Amino acid sequence: MANVTRRIFGAGVLVTGLAAGTRASWAQGEPRRGGTLVATWGGGEPQACYVPSGGGSSPTFSSSKLFERLGNRQMNGDFVGELAESWKPADDFKSYTIKLRPGVKFHDGKPMTADDVVYSIDEIWKKYAAASAMTDYAGIEAPDAATVVMKFGKPIPEFFFASLLCGNVNYIVPKHVYAGSDPITNAANNAPIATGPWKFKEWVRGSHFEYVRNEDYWRKGFPYMDRLIIRYVRDPAGRAAAMESGEIQIGVFNPVAPPDIKRLTGTGKFVATPKGYEEAVWSTSLECNMRNPIFAKREVRQAMFHAVDRNLIAKTVYYGYARPGTSPIFSPNKEFFTLDTYKTGFDPKKAASLLDGAGYPKKGNAPRFSVNLLAAGWFAENGKIGAIVKQGLEDVGVAVNLTVPDRPTSIKRIYTDYDFDLAISNQANPSEPVPSTTQYYTTDGIKKGVPFRNASGFSKPEMDALVEKIKVETDPAKRKALVVEFQKMATVEAPNLPLVELESITVASTRVQNHSNDPNYLGASWYDIWLAA
Repeated sequence: MANVTRRIFGAGVLVTGLAAGTRASWAQGEPRRGGTLVATWGGGEPQACYVPSGGGSSPTFSSSKLFERLGNRQMNGDFVGELAESWKPADDFKSYTIKLRPGVKFHDGKPMTADDVVYSIDEIWKKYAAASAMTDYAGIEAPDAATVVMKFGKPIPEFFFASLLCGNVNYIVPKHVYAGSDPITNAANNAPIATGPWKFKEWVRGSHFEYVRNEDYWRKGFPYMDRLIIRYVRDPAGRAAAMESGEIQIGVFNPVAPPDIKRLTGTGKFVATPKGYEEAVWSTSLECNMRNPIFAKREVRQAMFHAVDRNLIAKTVYYGYARPGTSPIFSPNKEFFTLDTYKTGFDPKKAASLLDGAGYPKKGNAPRFSVNLLAAGWFAENGKIGAIVKQGLEDVGVAVNLTVPDRPTSIKRIYTDYDFDLAISNQANPSEPVPSTTQYYTTDGIKKGVPFRNASGFSKPEMDALVEKIKVETDPAKRKALVVEFQKMATVEAPNLPLVELESITVASTRVQNHSNDPNYLGASWYDIWLAA
């Protein structure tokens, strides 16, 4: 194993090399080689196998089995090297030296070198995959074929930098495939060439991806299996039936309805676990459009959250596989979460009082005002939540027009047209809050036409200044205090807060071994999974 280069006690940061087979294991007995694993997830088919800008969880699921990152985070919180062996900051934290792993080849047999890393960071990360995280990026150089140095205009905290290397789609791509093209439209996005344990074989649209074992993988002896198939089934009931019949062996991110989870595990042939989502905690959020003068008033925004019974949503919509949200930093986040925030819990009387004080009193049977509530159509649960939010708001005198558009229409209305007053949407955030969480609250997060950013239009100089401090604070304790302050301000201002945090579940046949051993398992490479006889 490569040497440990740096550790920050109290922040839980460890940078080291990753030897083959060192991951936590659920395996029983000696791993069995060969066979085909069929997997699915609780969503739809992606627009492309690989989307350089991200594109959501579906292309992340399909691309992460082929591509790899410079680093990865383990279940215990340690950061480890993947395509990088190690990384180390300069004394002023304005540059980081990255040592690359030798002997790595792309699926077409060409070696991975520093040129590929420089191209990936300059042309893919900076422009697409991590643009919002690399605002202070000042360039990259390669002193030799096995080393790159990333430079920044400001000090960059170690936790932030390690998280950047582990970013969901911050992959290393082959320069010889992408250079000179538009990465967004490159045909290789639908048949990728990468470094990962699985090689692309075919995509049968409307059905499945088929991947085969990378015989020349840098982790010698991996993967164990011959084939990995990612199959898309339109509805949860269909996935449950396919799993029960043995056609699908594992499903991630709530692949079946909660009653079917209990039914399948009750047979003794399946297991269900919430493990593997620690770095991809999902929430269902409520966003207030401050372009509407009504929601420009803070008291009105606060009232929206006090009017909604979050416990009811968790119990009835998610069958208990959710918990009420309290902060934009989610409760499993051991580094930064705090309970010391403004409380926006269910309190209809307080909601009514806030609306009265904001100048919207109740007058007889007439509503205080009317709102258009959009429940984004990418998850079926959002429409059910919309009905609960509608009822809660009507109970405090707000008239609601609820719509549940399909996915493309939802994205256009929320993030391009800003055609909503309130929107029920979803977020999946890692432990590092910048920019994945903070971009929903900063002025620079307002990017018309870019999904999953600051659609509310919230802009406050004090918040922008606070986030700038978080970005450059290199002392872990001081940085945590700043993130706590961010949570307090965000909950008081209430432009966009989680209604519930989702407890994502993986369901797998008892034959599937060594799964759910990565804190972002949907986006993991699955190099060490295997099937018992």
